[in-house]
Amino acid sequence: MPEGYLGAEARISSGPAPELIEAGYAMELADAPLLHRGLGLADLAHVLALHEAAVIPARQASVLLTALLDILDSPAEEFPYDARYGDAYNSRERELERRLGSTAGWLHTGRTRREAGRIAFRLALRDRLLHLHEVVTRFLAAVAEQADAHAGTVWADTTYLQPAQPSTFGHYLGGFGEEATRHLDRIEQTYRWADRSPAGVGGVGGSRVPIDRARLAEMLGFAGPGAHTRDVMWAADGLAEAVVNAAQAAITVDRLAEDLEIFASPPFGYVTLDASLCRASVLMPQKRNPYALAVIRAGAGTLIGRATGLLVTQRTPSARTDNWLHAYGEVASALDLAGRVVALGAEVVRTLAVHREALAAAAGAHFTGAADLAEELVLAHGLDYRSAYRLVARSVAAAIEDGRTRIAETDLSRAAAEVLDRVIDLDAETVLTASDPVRIVAGRTALGGSAPERVREHCQALERRQAVATRWRDDRRAHAQQAEKNLVAAAQRLAATGS
Repeated sequence: MPEGYLGAEARISSGPAPELIEAGYAMELADAPLLHRGLGLADLAHVLALHEAAVIPARQASVLLTALLDILDSPAEEFPYDARYGDAYNSRERELERRLGSTAGWLHTGRTRREAGRIAFRLALRDRLLHLHEVVTRFLAAVAEQADAHAGTVWADTTYLQPAQPSTFGHYLGGFGEEATRHLDRIEQTYRWADRSPAGVGGVGGSRVPIDRARLAEMLGFAGPGAHTRDVMWAADGLAEAVVNAAQAAITVDRLAEDLEIFASPPFGYVTLDASLCRASVLMPQKRNPYALAVIRAGAGTLIGRATGLLVTQRTPSARTDNWLHAYGEVASALDLAGRVVALGAEVVRTLAVHREALAAAAGAHFTGAADLAEELVLAHGLDYRSAYRLVARSVAAAIEDGRTRIAETDLSRAAAEVLDRVIDLDAETVLTASDPVRIVAGRTALGGSAPERVREHCQALERRQAVATRWRDDRRAHAQQAEKNLVAAAQRLAATGS
């Protein structure tokens, strides 16, 4: 058994098997860089709380805090973490015992190692959520800017990748911006889950040690203590929520990337990716591969897998290590990956070259004004929409059969006689106006519609949400930084009393 082996009860007569170290302890210890500073802050707050509650003598508190402050300032890679001793907390306990002897034992008063780990993880999770929030805001800003620039850029919107109706490219882009605002809402909600403190929960139901949980939460910069001691220690729904929300944010960017790969292809020629986001073919000198889009798509797919895996591991009885064994690393890496994917998507949008002429040429092709022409028949001639639909469909078929790309007024008159056995008089100007993509788009003035003024209005709303998100994020970061500064300063003052 390694010297100082921790957690061994009287009935455990040997150290961990090499296989257990490799499959379990080493994986837990891989989280040490993620948790290192948070564990240090959790330890400082706990010692200060014990001192304020008159549990730990001032001399021992000073000695312990001096060592903890020294460890706090040391990089994780320089700390003697050792997988033989289990998770990061156990290695820290062993090192403190080596340095301080029995004084280190005060640190365990009223606290499990899981509590320290949960605190450290929530602190790390908050940081990553704020980073993801920042890059989603950056994506939102890029979309809003491009959408505003192309509020009047007419194109043929598609469904099933088929030409549907004339719209504006700015309206198309604005939809992804609207999705991004919901991702900000979700990330902020998940942050509120992470921003509850597990400090002072004791084993499960609280501790008889007179520690003020609200005071601990304040020292650590949390919004407040978790309302239920067992829930804040063991509930894993917030972990799944964090990763699912990260995957959702990446999927929005992925959906745009899926479209852009098609739109950037020579048969479409709608857009061109910036050269810095492309990669040349090794064999074919003419090829310009939109590599950034492939990276986005691969990242989104990987995140879906990670979210699924995390959900599966939550299907265990409550208050078990199974729920958490892979969670720290998986959740953190998923948020990091989502941040990279969304940041890349923001750069794709920011630098995207949109070809207005190509979009305009396609806007009126393939009879994209057919539905508007049918609506003209409803509004001006009192037809029910299904009858109007049939007249226009018959007219489209006649034009295609004749090799024409536009419907003529005679097509509609002939179709009315054949389908409805009635006369409908339409002049050429009316048919042309009802089919003109620019005029069609100009009439899309419903709230959230594709008319240029509505697109610009929506872009202004996106910019306002961006500003709110930035203020919210800056406030959270400032609060966390000030709390950490205050905590370290308080620990330094108490440590100095014993020097």
